Amino acid sequence: MKPVKVGICGLGNVGGGTFNVLKRNAEEIARRAGRGIEVAQIATRRPNPKCHTGSTPTCSDVFEVVDNPEIDIVVELIGGYTVAREVVLKAIANGKHVVTANKALIAVHGNEIFARAREQGVIVAFEASVAGGIPVIKAIREGLAANQINWLAGIINGTGNFILTEMREKGRTFEDVLKEAQALGYAEADPTFDVEGIDAAHKLTILASIAFGIPLQFDKAYTEGISRLATADVNYAEALGYRIKHLGVARRTAAGIELRVHPTLIPADRLIANVNGVMNAVMVNGDAVGSTLYYGAGAGMEPTASAVVADLVDVARALTTDPNNRVPHLAFQPDALSDHPILPIGACESAYYLRIQAKDHPGVLAQVATILSERGINIESIMQKEVEEHDGLVPVILVTHRVVEQRIDDAIAALEALDDVVGSVVRIRVEQLN
Repeated sequence: MKPVKVGICGLGNVGGGTFNVLKRNAEEIARRAGRGIEVAQIATRRPNPKCHTGSTPTCSDVFEVVDNPEIDIVVELIGGYTVAREVVLKAIANGKHVVTANKALIAVHGNEIFARAREQGVIVAFEASVAGGIPVIKAIREGLAANQINWLAGIINGTGNFILTEMREKGRTFEDVLKEAQALGYAEADPTFDVEGIDAAHKLTILASIAFGIPLQFDKAYTEGISRLATADVNYAEALGYRIKHLGVARRTAAGIELRVHPTLIPADRLIANVNGVMNAVMVNGDAVGSTLYYGAGAGMEPTASAVVADLVDVARALTTDPNNRVPHLAFQPDALSDHPILPIGACESAYYLRIQAKDHPGVLAQVATILSERGINIESIMQKEVEEHDGLVPVILVTHRVVEQRIDDAIAALEALDDVVGSVVRIRVEQLN
C-alpha cells in the first residue's frame, strides 16, 4: 500500500523526537498502521543537532510544507497561537490532515479548527497536547466511552510539580527552586505560563471538553499559580497528612462544570499525591469504572513524540474511512455537545486550608470559630503552633469541610478585619479525590 507522506513543521525538541522515532521504529509503525509513514518534507529555521535528517527535503517556510501536494498529513510543532493557527487552517483548507502538540492552540482556537476540519472531512489529532507521552486523551475519549465522567484531576505541568517536590523534600523556597528549574531547562526564562497555571489551564480545558462533551472554553477556566506558596504551608500540610500539588480540577455538578487550576492539598496516601519531580498524572472518575490513574512523562523529546507518532498511526488507519464515522474530535458528536455552563470560582465547592497569623491574645480561636460557624463552615481539624520569635505571632492552621467558595471569601474578609489577626489569611483548596 502507498506510504503516507508527512510534513513536519518545526524541528525543535518535539519535532526532532518525532523524526527520530519515525525513522528508528519505521518497520514497527508500518506493521501497526498497515502502511509506511514517511517524512516527505521538514520546515525548520535551524538544524537540530539531535536529529539527523539525512536526505529528507528541508525548507525554512512552513507554508511550503502546507502547500506541498505530496503531503497527506501536516504535523504542527511550532507552538504559539498565531503562525500555528494559520498553518493548521491552511492545511485543513488544502484538504490535509493535521497532527499537533499545541495545547494553547487547541484550547483557544480548537472550536474553530474542528469546525473547519469537519467541513473539509479531515482529521485534527492532538494527543500530544496534554500530558506528553501519557495517552490520556485517547483513554477518556475512547477507553472510557461507556462512562459518564464525574470528575478529573491532574498534575499536568511538570515544572510546577518539580518546584513543589523540591520545596517539600528539601525545605527550599519557591524562588530558589525556580532558578534551578530554569537552569535545568524545565522552566522558561519567563516562567509565567508554568508557575501561574496557564499551561495547565490550556490542558485542563481540553480534558474537560472531552470528558463532559462541552465546547472548549479556556477563557472561563480559573487559574491560580504557585508563586506565592510559602515553605511553611508545604510543611504544615505535611503535618496534617496532606501534600500540596498544583492541580487542575474539572468536575460535573448539577449547576455546571467546575474548571479550575490552583494549589491543592491532597491526602498524602493518594497515589497522585506521590507523583513527584517533573512527572505528570491524571485521575479520571467515571460512574461505571470508578477512579483510574494515568501516569508518566508529561514532556520531553521522545515521550511527546510518542504521542505525536501515535496520532499519525491513527490518522493513517482512518484515511480511507467515512469522515462521518470517525472518532469525534471532542469525543461527542458535534451536534450533541452540551451547553452546561462553566461555574465561576465563587460557585465552586471545596474544602479549605486556612493559615491565620494571630496575636498571642486569649479568645482568638473563639473569634475564628464564631466567624466560620456564622457562615455555615465546619472545621475538620485545627492546629495552633508556638509563638514565632521573630514577630510574636501565633500561626493558626485549620482545615474546613466542603463549602461553596463564596462563603470562604466572606469568612476570610471577616477574619482579616479582626484586630487580633495580622496580615492576609492564606487559603489553599483541599480535595480528597476519593
